[in-house]
Amino acid sequence: MSASMAPSSSAPGLPAHWRRPLALLILTLLALLLLYRETASAMVAIWLRSDTYAHGILVLPIVLWLVWRQRHRLAGLVPEPSPMAVVLMLGAALLWLLGDLVAVNAATQLALTMLLVLAVPAVLGWQVAWALLFPLCFMFFAVPIGDFMMPRLMEWTADFTVLALRMSGIPVYREGQQFVIPSGHWSVVEACSGIRYLIASVTVGALFAYLNYRSARRRALFVLVSILVPIVANWLRAYIIVMLGHYSGNTIATGVDHLIYGWLFFGIVIMLMFAIGARWAEPSPDMKQPLVATGGAAGRFRPAVLLALLLVVLAPHGVVWALEHAQNHTPPQLVLQGGLQGGWQAAERPSPDWKPAFQNPSAELFQGAIKEGQPVGLYIGYYRSQNTERKLVSSSNQLVTYSDKDWAEVGAGTASAPWPGGAVPVRQAELRSSLVGSAGAVRLLAWQVYWVNDRLVAGDAMAKVQGALSRLLGRGDDSAVVVVYTPIGEAGTRAQDALAAFVQANGQAIEASLQQTRQR
Repeated sequence: MSASMAPSSSAPGLPAHWRRPLALLILTLLALLLLYRETASAMVAIWLRSDTYAHGILVLPIVLWLVWRQRHRLAGLVPEPSPMAVVLMLGAALLWLLGDLVAVNAATQLALTMLLVLAVPAVLGWQVAWALLFPLCFMFFAVPIGDFMMPRLMEWTADFTVLALRMSGIPVYREGQQFVIPSGHWSVVEACSGIRYLIASVTVGALFAYLNYRSARRRALFVLVSILVPIVANWLRAYIIVMLGHYSGNTIATGVDHLIYGWLFFGIVIMLMFAIGARWAEPSPDMKQPLVATGGAAGRFRPAVLLALLLVVLAPHGVVWALEHAQNHTPPQLVLQGGLQGGWQAAERPSPDWKPAFQNPSAELFQGAIKEGQPVGLYIGYYRSQNTERKLVSSSNQLVTYSDKDWAEVGAGTASAPWPGGAVPVRQAELRSSLVGSAGAVRLLAWQVYWVNDRLVAGDAMAKVQGALSRLLGRGDDSAVVVVYTPIGEAGTRAQDALAAFVQANGQAIEASLQQTRQR
């Protein structure tokens, strides 16, 4: 780097060799936000409505502040576009495309953040990106992702609470995420998972570690602590709240104060964690000492790289536009072709007050059947023209939601359904009505399977893969969920046999109905 290009740290204003690259970066970031405005708007909407991800509003101001505090150090570097970063952006654009094809918000929002982050090395080069490594990585805390951890966190919370109660000498009867103690009924719901505490702790903990430590080891250790502490603290919080309710006759810690006590306890724990972590703080580097460029960077302007960047960010939208015009948008008509087979007779559905909690299907089919005194229910939810509000695979689509006060899922696993074309893996769940431990509660055994791209698949991930493949092949996004269920009597094996007999006799008719619906 020539002497004329190395600005003094005290030179006023923006260094000359930074003016055009910085302007190009700002234009690139604005273009990305404009092209992917629907994804960006969806992120902002989640920040505004979800307490779990409300911190996302603060991420961008924090990133800008972290960059600003390094302005003197960056002045010594020479920006230069990087072709390799554009190649990586191509991967991020592909991720966005696949996520958009199957309406996975987490994938599209993660991909947009990757595009914004990679735009920095693409326009300014890797030396600048490396100097801004933490601020760029911190951008990913803006992505509202983490709900996939909620079921596991809820299970751990329930396990610990029940174990702690029993060790305290309190008898507990548990089914799923609900349990009964002598003083009343308790349930571990989404708010008890601790996901809010965990995400808040990791976000603030990472920022604290970056600002207070220079050693990578200390930073990694503190981040690890910020992950473990809120998980354990949430277990203790749940146990303490149940104990407060138990010994107070359920007069405290059972309403709004339940959440107040939870956040108060969490705040105290986190403050103690930061107070202890501050004892090992290290001196901050001199932010006014410019970094020195290495490798002989010359600050060349590379129009070809910037043109490639433009093509990369535009390409996914061209593909989506073409596929949208090939999509069938006619409202589907779902009918069970040929009626019931194999001696099954139409009858009232068992437990008609229950239905799978699949949101906004394009069409639904309900069918009750009976044979030899064993009733079976059939539910098909059909999806077409899927988007963020209407999609087959979603965290909000469940057999029973956690907030359902009338039904609960008390057991889950897998089974093999004897479909006419061969055995098909299905998700199996045991459902229960009314409160845990009450007499006369109705129990159902349910099998769930997805029909996507003319295939029957059990897992959410495989359903998404098949959905993306179907769209890329120009076959549209028509897909469905099929649920068969039956009451569980004293002999639970009879319920399994009834479901097996029903799908063996009617599986072919169900698939034929779905295929005909696709063709209409």
